[in-house]
Amino acid sequence: MPDVELVRSDSPRVAELEATGYRVVGESWGARLRFTQSSRSGLDVAMSRADVELRELGPEFAVAVYELESATSADYPVTPATPHQSRDLPAVKELWNESRLYGALDGSRLVGVAAISRDGQRAEVEFASVLSDYRGQGVGAATVAFGIVREADDGAVEFRTGGAVGNTASLSTARAIGFAIDERWLTYSR
Repeated sequence: MPDVELVRSDSPRVAELEATGYRVVGESWGARLRFTQSSRSGLDVAMSRADVELRELGPEFAVAVYELESATSADYPVTPATPHQSRDLPAVKELWNESRLYGALDGSRLVGVAAISRDGQRAEVEFASVLSDYRGQGVGAATVAFGIVREADDGAVEFRTGGAVGNTASLSTARAIGFAIDERWLTYSR
């Protein structure tokens, strides 16, 4: 058996791993939001709570996204199931080839960003970051909610997100905008 195993919390493998000396070294979650008019009203509320300008970001924001990600990189909880990679500027520029980026601006300062990738009617919130002095003000929820609404306007219906259990801000943001936790993952190691 490998030294690290990632299994859903409802898997029969949980008992087997624990019986053979594995212990939990990380926990993560997955969540789903199905876009409806009812969920739209909750997203609208989340967008209205933050005192920032919400907008889709074009590649001209690459340096600002890079600076924001650099400033917040150390704040991402890292587990075997939820690694975080710091991106250099060329990697940040590549984000526009994979995702649409949405931002929160305070004047001309980018204070929050969310990246959402898309496959037909399904979309995934890849990451969201907020500068530390803007946390706790609804900026993350507003930015993600704005992105979801824009993606839904373009035909997305099913949204997913997830993260480390230790990232309480991400978990509370997901719940605040209507995501329902539907998966829990355990990372085991000997």
